[in-house]
Amino acid sequence: MPFQLTAPYPPAGDQPQAIDELVAGLRAGQRHQTLLGVTGSGKTFTVANVIARIGKPTLVLSHNKTLAAQLYGEFRQYFPENAVGYFISYYDYYQPEAYVPSTNTYIAKDASIKTTSTGCGSRPPRCCSSATTW
Repeated sequence: MPFQLTAPYPPAGDQPQAIDELVAGLRAGQRHQTLLGVTGSGKTFTVANVIARIGKPTLVLSHNKTLAAQLYGEFRQYFPENAVGYFISYYDYYQPEAYVPSTNTYIAKDASIKTTSTGCGSRPPRCCSSATTW
């Protein structure tokens, strides 16, 4: 099923150029690209347009739970006919085991595990391979 972008407005300002450049970069095989913009500049909408044009399942990573939930809500609005889900890690905090040779320092593994469910955010990220919304 193709990605069906639903938006009440077309891309504007710098968005069309950014969309074209990001899509061209993905098609050229660029592994790393950066979209810069201030808060409220339409970065999520720009990425939604890129996803719709590329037509491939996409994994969006967030550094915190609040932003993950916000992105989930926005992408659900942009893609109401497509599978959109989010997953919040089992861990609130995870520090892998590490060794710093320059200071001969060993850092033990440490973790803080959630004790409460986060609703739909606790589902595994199977939506990238699923054709249905859950």
